[in-house]
Amino acid sequence: MSSTKPLPAALKRWAEQRIGPVVSVRDASHSWDRSRVWDLEGGSGVHRYLKVSPSVKFFTRESRAYRHIVPALGHTRAPHLIDSRAQDLVLLLTAVPRAPVKELALDTAQWRTVHQQAGALCARLHEAGELDRGDRVKAEASLSAAADGAEKYLARAGDRLDHDEQQLVRDHAARLRRVGPVPVGYIHGNNQPRNWLWSTSGLALVDFERSRPAAHVQDFVILATTQWADHPDREKAFLLSYGRELSDAERHALRCLSALDAVNCLAWGPDNGDAEVTARGRRTLDRLMKEDRP
Repeated sequence: MSSTKPLPAALKRWAEQRIGPVVSVRDASHSWDRSRVWDLEGGSGVHRYLKVSPSVKFFTRESRAYRHIVPALGHTRAPHLIDSRAQDLVLLLTAVPRAPVKELALDTAQWRTVHQQAGALCARLHEAGELDRGDRVKAEASLSAAADGAEKYLARAGDRLDHDEQQLVRDHAARLRRVGPVPVGYIHGNNQPRNWLWSTSGLALVDFERSRPAAHVQDFVILATTQWADHPDREKAFLLSYGRELSDAERHALRCLSALDAVNCLAWGPDNGDAEVTARGRRTLDRLMKEDRP
């Protein structure tokens, strides 16, 4: 993180009206500029988190998720919403006493256990209530909507992709439109170890600002292009507890979505100084190019 972000005094006062005196504040934001999260410690040593969403869309998604979707995960498997204030895009959340999986030195067996629990939590989230009519329409259109983003990502990435790579992305976007029906529901939207917290009590999920109605398979893209690419045992453990294998249509969609994720990474990563995201995009694109044009 390049600089510490101070908690605005007005937001601290708002939080204290709900949780009592705050004795210490720690900036817990991610490194990107629009991330604004603070760890608030109360007088009794209890921690809560205050988050200012980067946009109205993310605030709406996350506040809705905490109220209507996240409870399906179970009491200890995610933070709980204490309160929110739409005019400031702010959410006040309980803390989950676990460490980010990404920061832990896990062995092979522990990684499998983490993925097994992640699969079970993901299944609960995906089945968290019936979609209403409007959400079902959005979910069933989500793959086409993803394909619609291809040209925008390509324009932003510019010459970071050569002509053949650009054509590969366009080809996969076209194929994604022809995938056909796949299971839909509510998804996490940023399902990866950065948003998994682990302890001996088990796994918990955080960061629901991208939660939305969509094709279930969209929750597996980052895992497929990172964790599962080199560790098929982790994918096997995840899907075993998820409760089913992916259908042929989902496998096809996952490949197409991976191509779109790659160009998105190559558009966003360099512009935001995120070497990890950039590397993910380049690695995925190189793999797809090799497989499509050996």
